[in-house]
Amino acid sequence: MPETSPPLVHPGHLIRQLGSPDLVVLDVRWSLERGAERQAHLAGHIPGAEFVDLDLELAGPAGARGRHPLPPVESFAASMRRHGVRASSRVVVYDEVTGAAARAWWMLRAAGHPRVAVLDGGLQAYLEAGGRLTRELPEPRSGDFQARGFEGWVGADGLETCRDRGTLVVDARARARYLGQPNPLDPRPGHLPGAVSLPWTELFEEGRLRPQADLRRLLGESGAGESPVVVYCGSGVTSCAVLLALEVAGMGPGRLYPGSWSEWAADPGRPVQNPMGA
Repeated sequence: MPETSPPLVHPGHLIRQLGSPDLVVLDVRWSLERGAERQAHLAGHIPGAEFVDLDLELAGPAGARGRHPLPPVESFAASMRRHGVRASSRVVVYDEVTGAAARAWWMLRAAGHPRVAVLDGGLQAYLEAGGRLTRELPEPRSGDFQARGFEGWVGADGLETCRDRGTLVVDARARARYLGQPNPLDPRPGHLPGAVSLPWTELFEEGRLRPQADLRRLLGESGAGESPVVVYCGSGVTSCAVLLALEVAGMGPGRLYPGSWSEWAADPGRPVQNPMGA
């Protein structure tokens, strides 16, 4: 079994490793407003990077299971093979610090590929470290990545059982959404009963994860470290940034609720807490 990579890679280290035959770089740029940033990739990307469409390759079709449910593991594995991922590959994923790279990191880990890391600080940090961009698309590479399933996640029904057993449930959305301020993305305002609020953005400063000591303090103040942790957000993307922070802080692994609020709140039979309303 290959050794598990540290969860973050420094931009300078990546720059020195570019061109290594066992390195696969995945561009996972995506934003909540615009979706997958394929045009940005074509306009300039890290040399050798393959573009991964979060909406099509890191999620199944939106529906009753949420906006970004887990895809069938077979389709995810096939996508990674198309991008050249092999069992022996070292994979680095990057974005513009939107949570998308953390989603790719979590999915590869959950599917059994331990040699994957997120580029610390994303594309901007790479450029600040002297990295260059290219418009040249890499030569196709075929991978041999295989996966039997995703581990480290919990569904809506299992989440209720987790709460009864003392699991800490963390809401990674903006605090206003947690408190019940209406938002067009949310089927209903509020949060899961008993969940604590820890907006994922509070774990970052100027595009980078905060130092380990700060992460341990912030996560500890939310109750992490005292019990198992399950994280959710709007649709299971930015919550992966909290899972990444747990790993960097040495307090992981946590588990993901992939359906997140987009699944839970769309079911009128599931209870919600709404501090601003009924």
